[in-house]
Amino acid sequence: MSDEDTHKAEMKKLQAEQRRKTSEATDPDRGLVLVHTGDGKGKSSSAFGVIIRALGWGHKVGVVQFIKGKWITGERQFFDQLGTVDWHTMGDGFTWDTQDKAQDIAAAVAAFDKASAMMTSGDYDLLVLDEINIALRYDYLSVDTVLDGLKARSNRTSVVLTGRDAKPALCDYADLVSEMREVKHPFKAGIKAQRGIDF
Repeated sequence: MSDEDTHKAEMKKLQAEQRRKTSEATDPDRGLVLVHTGDGKGKSSSAFGVIIRALGWGHKVGVVQFIKGKWITGERQFFDQLGTVDWHTMGDGFTWDTQDKAQDIAAAVAAFDKASAMMTSGDYDLLVLDEINIALRYDYLSVDTVLDGLKARSNRTSVVLTGRDAKPALCDYADLVSEMREVKHPFKAGIKAQRGIDF
C-alpha cells in the first residue's frame, strides 16, 4: 500500500470514529460552565473570544469583572463601541494595589451579587465572570457561594470563569476546564505590558 493509500485509510478510520462520537453526543439543554485558569496569559483573552463567537450568533452577553478595577483595556473599549455587551467592572484593582482586605471582600461580594442577579435573570446566553478565580483564591468569596450561584443560573445561561488558581471544586463542577501554561513571558525579560497585546 502506498503512503497516500495508508494516509487515506487512516483518515477514513478517524472520520468514522469522529462521526460516531458526534452522533452519540447529546444537547444538555442548559448553558455550560467553562473555567479558564493557569499561570499563563490568555485566560481573559480567550473568554473575550467566546464573547465574539456568541455575539456572532446574536446572543445576549454580559461581563462582570472582579479585580481589574478602572484599568482601561482595549477589550472594554471595543465592546463599549459595539454597545452590545452588558459590562460591569466592579473590582477596585489588583489586590497588591488596594492592600485592604475588607474593601476587596466587599467589592467581590458586590460583584458576585451582580453576577448572581444576571445568572438567574434568564436574560443572558453568556456571562463572563472575569478574574473571579482570584477573588476565590484570596477567599474574598467562598467556592460554595459561587457554586450555589452557578447551580441557580438560568438554563439559558453559559458562564465563563477566568483567573489563575481555580478551585478544584469549581473545576469538578465545570463542563470545560482549560489551563493556560506559561512558557515564556516578556515581563520577565523586563518588557512592560503592551497596549493592544496585554491590555
